[in-house]
Amino acid sequence: MKIAFIINDHKTEKPNFTTPALGYAAYKREHEVYFIGVGELAYASDGHLSARCKTVNGQAFKTQETYFRAIQKQKLTQISSSELDVLFLRNDPSEEINKREWAQNAAFIFGEIATQDRVIVLNHPSSLAGAVNKMYFQHFPEILRPKTIISRDHKEIKEFFKEQKQRMILKPLQGSGGTNVFMMDKKNEHNLSQTIDAICRDGFVIAQEYLKEAKNGDTRLFLMNGEPLKSADGKYAIMKRVNASGDIRSNIHAGGRPESAKMTDKIMELAEIVRPKLVQDGMFLVGIDIVGDKLMEINVFSPGGLNVMGEMYETDFATEVIKSIEKKVHYNKIYKDYLFNSRLATL
Repeated sequence: MKIAFIINDHKTEKPNFTTPALGYAAYKREHEVYFIGVGELAYASDGHLSARCKTVNGQAFKTQETYFRAIQKQKLTQISSSELDVLFLRNDPSEEINKREWAQNAAFIFGEIATQDRVIVLNHPSSLAGAVNKMYFQHFPEILRPKTIISRDHKEIKEFFKEQKQRMILKPLQGSGGTNVFMMDKKNEHNLSQTIDAICRDGFVIAQEYLKEAKNGDTRLFLMNGEPLKSADGKYAIMKRVNASGDIRSNIHAGGRPESAKMTDKIMELAEIVRPKLVQDGMFLVGIDIVGDKLMEINVFSPGGLNVMGEMYETDFATEVIKSIEKKVHYNKIYKDYLFNSRLATL
């Protein structure tokens, strides 16, 4: 199959990231693999998605790092959606905030064009358009979520602060990776107005119940086709992310430390509650972040850590993802126009 991955930029994509791991897994299975930066997308006069891309073939690589470094050294070539089987949207819109605003929506807008050529687009672009900020999380059952309000009103946020006994989390509606996340309590209450103002500059403020278990970090679990991702040897793609000292954020990029974690009945129960909506929305590969018995976030754009988990458990999760995509390509060919992209995405 011919599979293309959309990333933010060739220069900023690190060789040890999850997307290069997926590309390398596909390459080892003798697929044609392409990497496209968001700024390299285009709409051609013939109605197809056109893109400048980087690819490599006919070479053997021992690691994903050497593979992706070779990709980065390649010159840009051209490809059309009429040639592709799969387009995997793995860019992170939050990385573009205050940098390249035009790039935030580009991948799923152009992804919609690719679906007209019966290209399988993952995750489903229409659903990604509705999930570009954390409001998407609020559409999942309330039993999963911490108590939350989303507002720009200082008075409303301060009243919520009192209801939460002067302890809550503040973060922006749009963004990820632990950026601008604050824990407010009695000690820093004098900074509350200033903190709200700072977040309001970029949009709405999420005020969220503080979960005591958060001091121990969170648990990241990958879901594929709505179910917990497992390797061929039966290991789950799950890890604990422990906060750096004095930091409420457990994201790896924000200084969190990865540790092994075990699947529990409670985590399985949370995953099962999330599954129906993810399947309905065509969310093929997502990462859910769990604290205690609640979900803190659902990352549907470019969940990271799959490579970290693979090294931690000495197993291969990326290949299982590619195998699942291969099945979707097979279904797409034998059913032709009978299956919508949103359904193919989670078959």
